[in-house]
Amino acid sequence: MSSDKCQDMSFQAGEAKGQAEVKKDALMDKASNAAQSAKESCQKAGETVKAKAQDAADAVKNATGMNK
Repeated sequence: MSSDKCQDMSFQAGEAKGQAEVKKDALMDKASNAAQSAKESCQKAGETVKAKAQDAADAVKNATGMNK
């Protein structure tokens, strides 16, 4: 195999590796963003459930006269 052909193949392999790494980094960023979004959604849902539970408890206390 000639030196030029070997260098060309080596260059192409390095280029492919670089492109694969860029794609991997992009996928990791997307996964991280999706995980962060899911976390925030779950936190917001939890806060909503907590607030509704507190409202329900207060309503029961008011209805039974225990909120004095």
